[in-house]
Amino acid sequence: MRQLDRAKVEYSMTTYETDGGIDALHVAESLGEAPERIFKTLVLESSDKQHFVAVIGADHELDLKKVAAHFGVKNVKLFDWRQLKELTGYVRGGCSPVGMKRALPTVIDASAAEMPEMYVSAGEIGTQIVLAPQDLAAVADAEFADVQHAVR
Repeated sequence: MRQLDRAKVEYSMTTYETDGGIDALHVAESLGEAPERIFKTLVLESSDKQHFVAVIGADHELDLKKVAAHFGVKNVKLFDWRQLKELTGYVRGGCSPVGMKRALPTVIDASAAEMPEMYVSAGEIGTQIVLAPQDLAAVADAEFADVQHAVR
C-alpha cells in the first residue's frame, strides 16, 4: 500500500476472515463478492529460471502456454510456493502483484481491463486491495493479455 500511496493511486482496503482458507474463491465467498472481481497473483518460473507474475481471476486457471508466449519464453511452471517469501517477500495466499522484493515482469488477464475495479491481495492473508485495473497495471508495470481459461 505504501507503493500505491507513493504513486498517488486511489484504492481501498478490505479485510476478511480466513477461517483457514487462503485461495481466491474463499476470498470471494468471505467478502460476498463475485469471483470474477477477485484476482489471484501467481508467480511463475521459466526453464531458464526467469520469474514472472500473472494476475488471473479467482474462478479461472492459468493457461501456461499463453503466459509463456506472452513473456516470450519456451515454457513456464508455477514457482515453488515454499520459496515464495524468499523471492517476493510474500507468503502463499498473501502474494500481491505490488511491492515485491524486486519487480518481476507482470501480466494481468485481459478480463480485468474493462472492470471499474478489481480485488488483489494487499500482501498479507486476510487483506485485499480494491483498485482500478488500469492503476494496478501502471503501478506493477504490467500489461493486459489473455492468459487464463475457465476451470474445467
